[in-house]
Amino acid sequence: MDGTRTNDAEAAPPAPPPVAGLLLAAGGGRRLGGRPKALLEHRGRPLVEHAVAALRAAGCGVVHVVLGAAARTVRERADLAGCVVVENPEWERGMGSSLRAGLASLEGAPGGGVDAALVVLVDQPGIGAEAMARVAGAYRGRGSLASASYGGRRGHPVLLGADRWADVAAGAEGDQGARAYLRAHEAEVVLVPCGDVAEPYDIDTAADLAHLEGAG
Repeated sequence: MDGTRTNDAEAAPPAPPPVAGLLLAAGGGRRLGGRPKALLEHRGRPLVEHAVAALRAAGCGVVHVVLGAAARTVRERADLAGCVVVENPEWERGMGSSLRAGLASLEGAPGGGVDAALVVLVDQPGIGAEAMARVAGAYRGRGSLASASYGGRRGHPVLLGADRWADVAAGAEGDQGARAYLRAHEAEVVLVPCGDVAEPYDIDTAADLAHLEGAG
């Protein structure tokens, strides 16, 4: 032996951050003529890339992305390097199925260590890293429950502690996502004002495309 010793703390791999990003990007853009929302162009890049970049800038080192419509094409065109990509075969049944798929992916991730999910929607480019970081900052352990608020009204992103995932998934049907669970536990939801740093519009219709720069 050469007499040197390895510091165990330095040798151990870094622990995953307690808050993971969960990006729901499966929508088929039915009211947009069937254009998958993940691939809508904004500032020269697909929306899914913008959302992933914002989550990472907000401090989410672990990011799971749920795809559905045109999943193969999204994989080919978008840079999702470093993300865990989940394909939801039931995406046409609504956001609830994608939320369930994403939470199941986080639950089964090798190594564990993720104690909460910051849930973000791909079609809300007006919500960036600053708002995401604020809501992630409401993390207080595996029982955390928080949401961005705009003018006093609950919106995205939403922070779901791991102890709540099973119950959230059980109530996630159709396009409701976590809405029913949040409504039932309204008194427990920490509201994080984000109206000064984000705009919670959705890209749902052709008129909404005006919010995107460089959209064709």
